Amino acid sequence: MFRWLLGRTPQPIAPDLWRDIRAALPWVAALDPERDARLAQLAARFLHEKAITPVGELVLDDCDRGRLAAACCLPLLEFGAAGLHGWSQLIVYPEAFRVNRTHVDAAGVLHQWEDELIGESWDSGPLILSWADVLADCEDPHAGFCVAVHEMAHKIDVLDGELDGTPPLPGPWQRGWARDFQAAYDAFVEEVEAGRETAIDPYAAEAPEEFFAVASEYHFSDPRLLRAAMPKVAAHLERFYGRSPFA
Repeated sequence: MFRWLLGRTPQPIAPDLWRDIRAALPWVAALDPERDARLAQLAARFLHEKAITPVGELVLDDCDRGRLAAACCLPLLEFGAAGLHGWSQLIVYPEAFRVNRTHVDAAGVLHQWEDELIGESWDSGPLILSWADVLADCEDPHAGFCVAVHEMAHKIDVLDGELDGTPPLPGPWQRGWARDFQAAYDAFVEEVEAGRETAIDPYAAEAPEEFFAVASEYHFSDPRLLRAAMPKVAAHLERFYGRSPFA
């Protein structure tokens, strides 16, 4: 039993390697020492528990894998390792990838089409990322995009059994969250449908869960813009994720 427990304990990331990971991830480099140490522990657990599978000819070295683990764990700084439950694999494509979609409408007609994606999160399956887009996010970290945060927001969201834009929260906070996010989402959808220019990516109007995931990206990459555009949403996200590294 003792040997089994030792096997289940994540090995800390070596200091030299963590220094390289921090240098490669602007969000991590901006963290205070206490949160930096917490993220290093979460990333070590991620590397211990998750299989990171590159696709095709993509090769990931230890720093690349650590960068992916740390980026995925950014949204867990306050939520903790419970956010890693329910799945076991991160699949990494060299760049955007295509998936086939099907849908049967109310009339029973089958529709088929192909989507090009930079990330995807399956409810109880793998998390999928485009490596090219992870690198692009790191090169322009204030642009409002962070695909790893977006997909991890979906993983956290579905932990309560529903992918609906409301993660697991204590009762009173959950009610306040649902109220404020729904109001902000409805107002945002009206703006998009009216053809008005929006402060954040209009993709957030696709569904409440996408609104939460896109807002999460802005919390980490452009918190000032999010706070100016949607102060109640920004306040909830700061409470949930902790202070943005770029605040």
